[in-house]
Amino acid sequence: MVRLGLIGDNIKRSKSPLLHRLAGGLCGLEVTYEPLIPADMGMDFEAVFAFCQNEGFAGINITYPYKETVFSRLVIEDPRVRAIGACNTVLFREGGPFGLNTDYTGFMTAIRTALDGDKPGVVAMAGAGGVGKAAAFGIAELGASELRIFDMDTGKANALADALRASGTAMKVTVAASVDEAVEGTDGLVNCTPLGMDGIPGTAIPRRLIPGRRWAFDAVYTPVDTHFLMDARAEGVTPISGYELFFNQGVDAFRAFTGREVDAVALRAALKAEEAKAAA
Repeated sequence: MVRLGLIGDNIKRSKSPLLHRLAGGLCGLEVTYEPLIPADMGMDFEAVFAFCQNEGFAGINITYPYKETVFSRLVIEDPRVRAIGACNTVLFREGGPFGLNTDYTGFMTAIRTALDGDKPGVVAMAGAGGVGKAAAFGIAELGASELRIFDMDTGKANALADALRASGTAMKVTVAASVDEAVEGTDGLVNCTPLGMDGIPGTAIPRRLIPGRRWAFDAVYTPVDTHFLMDARAEGVTPISGYELFFNQGVDAFRAFTGREVDAVALRAALKAEEAKAAA
């Protein structure tokens, strides 16, 4: 049996447990995947992490707001992940807990597929936290010409901009004083804030700023149709759902956890069938 889990604060509707159990079934493995909400367990993050490390978990995923918190506790072998400074996937193996960032790889797959291989162009991104860091480095890897970062915490935005520049990217990186300043003249929009998630209503990028853009991505996937993406669709802008990030990072994480390559087409179909059953 492969024991997995997810640590996060707002994960009661997460589809990750279902994805990993179905992926296990498709690969002939018995997989358990436990949602681990520190407040509900009466524990802090450190205690929940230690519980997973000591109780036979093969690995865990980490989501908001702990992707940066966990970083210092991990062995990081990939220099790209060290540059990102956040992890969403942890492997408990001999030699210590190892950190990966499948948000980074999953984001690139989602954007590359949606844009049919076209480059992202000039991109505005709201949110410089854990998923924002992964998305920013993914945007650079995909060949964007410019990234404008906006975050209410300007220190976080500046730190991410500095990390990107230090990585040697050819992409121009700026920090915007406002979302209006960030969006003007861009091709793509990226939301990496929790705004729009179940229980956190709103949108980081107002509808009035969306017309004229080419594509819009929302890292939020619960719900799939966020306020932001519904606005983008209504304005004729190609919407890219956070579900694609969720799915692709899940496939990458499952490979890391188990060493097995799940059939992504079959997994997507199985997920959709289970979601349809649950909605009926």
